[in-house]
Amino acid sequence: MAKFTTKNEEQFNKKSIVAILLAGTFLAILNQTLLITATPHIMIEFNLSENSGQWVTTIFMLVNGIMIPITAFLMETFTSRRLFFVSMAIFIIGTIVCAVCLNFPMLMVGRIVQAVGAGIMMPLMMTIFMLIFAVEKRGFAMGMAGLVISFAPALGPSLSGWLIEILPWRSLFYIIIPLSLIDLILAFFFMRNIITRTFPKVDYLSIILSMFGFGGLLYGFSSVGNYGWSNPAVIMSLIIGSITLTIFIFRQFSLKEPVLEFRVFTYKVYTLTTVIGMVGFMMLIAAETILPIYMQLMAGFTAFESGLMILPGALIMGILSPFIGKIFDAIGARWLLIIGLSIMTVTTLFFTNLSSSTSLIYLATVFAIRMVGISMVMMPSTTAGLNVLPTRLIPHGTAMTNTMRQVAASIGTATLVTIMSVTALAPNHATDTEALIHGVNIAFYVATAITFIALILSFYVKDRNVRANEKKSASQM
Repeated sequence: MAKFTTKNEEQFNKKSIVAILLAGTFLAILNQTLLITATPHIMIEFNLSENSGQWVTTIFMLVNGIMIPITAFLMETFTSRRLFFVSMAIFIIGTIVCAVCLNFPMLMVGRIVQAVGAGIMMPLMMTIFMLIFAVEKRGFAMGMAGLVISFAPALGPSLSGWLIEILPWRSLFYIIIPLSLIDLILAFFFMRNIITRTFPKVDYLSIILSMFGFGGLLYGFSSVGNYGWSNPAVIMSLIIGSITLTIFIFRQFSLKEPVLEFRVFTYKVYTLTTVIGMVGFMMLIAAETILPIYMQLMAGFTAFESGLMILPGALIMGILSPFIGKIFDAIGARWLLIIGLSIMTVTTLFFTNLSSSTSLIYLATVFAIRMVGISMVMMPSTTAGLNVLPTRLIPHGTAMTNTMRQVAASIGTATLVTIMSVTALAPNHATDTEALIHGVNIAFYVATAITFIALILSFYVKDRNVRANEKKSASQM
């Protein structure tokens, strides 16, 4: 693959491309969690059970997770400009279907179409940022990307919780449609082709195996919280996913042009930071899942108050991400990861003493401080890992990073929800509410232990001379 050069850089307005990618991807990823607090309203209108209602969010994450692994292939096959146009157009079509849906199946179709477009945009944005910014400025660039990848899912429940208090739930989609169209129009004038195409051979079997492998695992783990580990559909999904994913991985090593390059894990720093990033994203999504359940079902808070609890932390993460990127450019990832994971470990421990009388201020404050730690982990871990890869492997690195985080979030949330449910059955509690809250506290004890393990791993992340590493990567082209 030809490397990105200064001559290429002079042919476009970098700021315009960054703004277009940030806006489009923000709108797409916002939809991951946008319907969490609107789900009860959708359940009432379409007469749905809780198991059916939760699929308005689960199906988006599932399809999103299935699409991400094949984005490396798509980025090497189609021009950056065309791929962004198509993915954004697909997302807009899905959003329109959701806005005008007449029944639940139609809403599900819209969510699936939305997720197809969103699954392409996130890795595309990260790859382009890694190519158009010099290695010593990538921290700030990826910090801006952090506004999208971490801030958008965190903002979703708060935004929808506020809007559905005054407007119908379909308004969530009607607001997104014109904003997405404006971004698409601006992309027509300013978006440029960045990623060099290598036109890899299409291996349809790998694509099918990828869909069943990652899709099976994501569906299985996402369904555990609703159906339990013993459900035949969950068991079969996990078995099929595990078998097909194993075949998919072995097949990639035998192909000259793999759909997803697993050799990125031969780079130690990439592997370490990917695992740390998986823990960070897992802890973000798990907390955003468990805390609203605790607040609304066990502590008497409203859906709006649940969203309000998340909002300060989401805003703090959005504000901090670019500044943390600048700090990364100055000192590297190691100390950011150590400090961030220390904050995450301590604040997660603070969620192990919840009760029916815990105040909204306490929950919002601890969550906000915890988000400071997460913001110091997410983008630094991503950028440090991608920095050690040769340019030809960056599309595969971004696809792998985002795929692993989706899988981690599904597995982590399912496991912690299961722990919460099982330990709530323990005796010696005066009321059912106390037993349920005990389960929540135990789940956060386990989350604390997982975060502490990631903290230990962060001490093994070594900051290298990134300029020297870039030269080494270039020599491998």
